[in-house]
Amino acid sequence: MSDEKPAETENGTDQETTEQPPEESANLENDATPTIAEETEEELVESEDVQALKEELDKITVAPPAIEVPLIDFENLSDYPVSYKDNENKETLVLQYAENFRRQYVHLYRDRKPLLLNPLNECGIEKFVCTTIRPTLLPYQELYDYDGAAEFVADYITFIPLAPAIELPKTLFSPATVLKKQKGHCFEMSTLLCSLLLGAGYDAYVVSGYATRETCLCDETREICPLMKKKQQVKQEEKKKEAKKYSVKPPKDLRSKFIIKQERRKIAEQEKEEEKRRKEEEEKQAELEKPPPDELFGLRIHSWVLVLSGKREVPENFFIEPLTGNSFPTSDPSFLGIESLWNNSNYWVCMQDCSEGCKNLIFDLGDCARWEYMFPQTDKPTLTIPDAEEDALDFDDEEDEEKEEEKTLDLPPSWVQPFELSLREFQTRCPLGKKTLLYKRAKLEKFAEYLMKDGLVTKLSIYEDKELKNIIQVKEWMANRKDKLELRVHNHRNGIVTEYYAKGRPRNLKEHIYKALTPGPESERTMIFYDHARVDGLAKRDETATEMTEHFVDRDDFLYYRHVEFGKRQKKLEPAGAGSSSNSRPINKIVDKFHRNRAKPANEDVAERVFLISEDRMQLTFHHEDTKISASTREFLKPPNANDKGSVLTMSPDMTTTFQVDPHKPPPKNLVIYQMLVELIEGEETTVNSVRESEEEVREILSDRINEEAASELAISVYDTERNEKAKQHRKELERLQLEEKMRREEMELDYLAPFLAQIGDPEKISKQQAYSLKEDCLADLKHRLIDKANLIQARFEKETSELQKKQNWYQQNQVSMNKEDEEEYLNYCSEAMFRIHILELRLNRHKETAPLKYMALEQKIRNDQRLSEYF
Repeated sequence: MSDEKPAETENGTDQETTEQPPEESANLENDATPTIAEETEEELVESEDVQALKEELDKITVAPPAIEVPLIDFENLSDYPVSYKDNENKETLVLQYAENFRRQYVHLYRDRKPLLLNPLNECGIEKFVCTTIRPTLLPYQELYDYDGAAEFVADYITFIPLAPAIELPKTLFSPATVLKKQKGHCFEMSTLLCSLLLGAGYDAYVVSGYATRETCLCDETREICPLMKKKQQVKQEEKKKEAKKYSVKPPKDLRSKFIIKQERRKIAEQEKEEEKRRKEEEEKQAELEKPPPDELFGLRIHSWVLVLSGKREVPENFFIEPLTGNSFPTSDPSFLGIESLWNNSNYWVCMQDCSEGCKNLIFDLGDCARWEYMFPQTDKPTLTIPDAEEDALDFDDEEDEEKEEEKTLDLPPSWVQPFELSLREFQTRCPLGKKTLLYKRAKLEKFAEYLMKDGLVTKLSIYEDKELKNIIQVKEWMANRKDKLELRVHNHRNGIVTEYYAKGRPRNLKEHIYKALTPGPESERTMIFYDHARVDGLAKRDETATEMTEHFVDRDDFLYYRHVEFGKRQKKLEPAGAGSSSNSRPINKIVDKFHRNRAKPANEDVAERVFLISEDRMQLTFHHEDTKISASTREFLKPPNANDKGSVLTMSPDMTTTFQVDPHKPPPKNLVIYQMLVELIEGEETTVNSVRESEEEVREILSDRINEEAASELAISVYDTERNEKAKQHRKELERLQLEEKMRREEMELDYLAPFLAQIGDPEKISKQQAYSLKEDCLADLKHRLIDKANLIQARFEKETSELQKKQNWYQQNQVSMNKEDEEEYLNYCSEAMFRIHILELRLNRHKETAPLKYMALEQKIRNDQRLSEYF
């Protein structure tokens, strides 16, 4: 009992204790004394045990998981604005809202992967992903379309793979920083591309999902290079000709229908077998080139951009891969699933089944059953569910709805600073101006403009094997070259080089095809020209060692074809320095062909003209008449003295032979035949000279090409002030001239003592008497000018006053007979006159106030002048 009493007393239940007699209570106290001592010992023992327990517990340390803050590459974080390093109240509220959304999502869908909501920015601050997007339209025309913007992001930004590949990134840098650093992971590149597309007016979204290994790692070694893909040509359906009633029927086909049917069946079977064999080879090749299995298939996290139809006349939804810049349909098998997507207005979570990839997904973001959005406000039309019958007098629900609408949270503006991209950086495109991409049996190299001396911007190398060892063809695209070279194609199998030129080149060369081993003249080559820009209408020239063929268009003489055959060059001893034309190739034969000239009869219109120079013969073939199936011909033997200048040609009847289609037509007279012979001889000389000019033109073109390749000069616009050295030198020269002019004007400023020094002969040293005299003269001159100015103002003041008085007197005399217009004119004059008088009065008063100050300032200036200061 004694042990229990104190305990009850301590608990406040001491009523029984007070009712006992004092002796008994004393005895209880005496009995309780040793018990308290025992309790004290027990408490000491317990305290030691507790202390030992605490010591053991202190040895156990529980450390919370540390958040990995990314290492910042920038030296000074003070360069970033305040929005990067801190969150405003509204941003903090949005982060709390997103955290609440995340908790509900995790609670409801425990088997799904986490969402990317609040990653860390470059300053280590949590930012909501929607506010990281900043819609921007940069001032470059190439970025206005989605394909140009995607290609720019793929070229300009260096891709950094996610590590590990199955986890969301912990950081998401701003698009402005990504542009500045020129590197980022897939989410950062998607955010940058989405910002550019939204600024250009597209309905774009950043997608967080899963993709194949090749897509996530930007591995295009099994893909065909986009430059090698042939554009699909749309076949135009042939319009069936309507059978007219009175049209001539085609002749009957007298062939056996059975034989025709058998032939068609045989051809169809051959085509079917060929198609089957081709498919088997493709499947076999695809099986050999099939990538190894991926252990993380379906788990690799990736980000890309979704563009929905509607805005910017986009006909259907499609994906854009930011790593490569290519666009894909939403059913592409490379994209395996979507977790969420967002833009600068809202955040959506995909609630659809992605077991078969993205091909069955419906991108109706207003459908709450398929897409769960975070913020109530959305620009997407939502699917409404018909409600039950509501009481018309139920005002409480309407008030609650109004309160809910008032409480809705909208997104704060983007915390990202505006993008900065100079023209030089935009033209550089790739980091350091170079980028190499590997494709299936191809290698693509990209260069910035003006980076390579020869103007090379793109180089495509096509190989025969996957190891990229046996090269087949090389294509080189040029830009800004003065020689207008745009594309060069070198086929290593046959050694043929094809060069393509833009308009504006001398001699209007368009294409040049030749063999790399024999680039010199008199070798196999083909030249194609811009015929509309040439006077002679030359469209094409084919040349070999022994022949040359030229094609013409729209000539006044109706010439459209010329073929020249050369003989073997005779060896001659040529003097030093002699040109190549001194020992030119001998011409054996020249063939000219002409179109029909409707102004002449067919028997007189030449269709073909042949000069057999080695045989001294000339042949003419005329156009055949519409009612004839053959044409008339005539042949001449060249007179022996035809090459003698000034000599009279001799002609005999046996020097010409003819074939005339119409035997009833009278033969031409001898004079006509003689004139025809003279014209032929003159035409032969003209034609030979034209052939020699063509040979010389080929040599000049090849010589120019050698010099152009050695120099490789690039054309620079006059507006490009950074690269244009001439414009830069001109600008520096103008600045120098302006500086010299400014210095000259400063030196030529008027010296207030110069007129007075000139009166005494500009002495090198001024005496004391001359100094005092200069001071008095200078001050007297200033005093005189100040007085003159005051008198001038006073005279103008008096003149205006007298004129006003005269006008007032005139008004007093004529006031009775004046009309309203004269009164208005008088009032206007008085107003203007009073204004002028008031101004003159102010000027005079101000002049009176400033004149003494100017006088004193000049006196002080004279005293401080270096030439006179020693005497004052």
